[in-house]
Amino acid sequence: MKRSIHKAQRGRRVTSSRARAQPAGRAEPGARGGGRFFRIEVAPGRRFIAFRYHDVGKKGGVERIAGQRPDRTWASGWLIGKDLAHVERGRLVPDTVAARKVLSTLGVTPRHVRGDRFQAKDRPNVPERTKRKPTMRRAQQHNIRKAPMGKGRRD
Repeated sequence: MKRSIHKAQRGRRVTSSRARAQPAGRAEPGARGGGRFFRIEVAPGRRFIAFRYHDVGKKGGVERIAGQRPDRTWASGWLIGKDLAHVERGRLVPDTVAARKVLSTLGVTPRHVRGDRFQAKDRPNVPERTKRKPTMRRAQQHNIRKAPMGKGRRD
């Protein structure tokens, strides 16, 4: 039975009507909406080479999905339990403090894609000069003034 299905899928050589009725591949996680979590993606899965799941807080509540990019840097996606949030007009609305905290770190309201999947933009890349404390800013300005005007300049 399995062999005939695989055979039909491989080359679309139809051996029976049952084999013809089988889908070409498996559904993506969260695509059908039957899971226990809402999945918040910050980037498409094809951009990553590995994934790790990390439980944040109590079991079954909020989980962090860390995706490793080809350059070995990491990006975080989230799984939020369905008992911690609900969907209202295509938006994910938090019901608990834990879910509210996760959604506030995203910076934007996740947009519903389909099933249990939502899409959010990655956190904005804030320039360091806007993050720095006043003392660090003063030190930076001091170092800039101290530096020579140019490498090859001789007066």
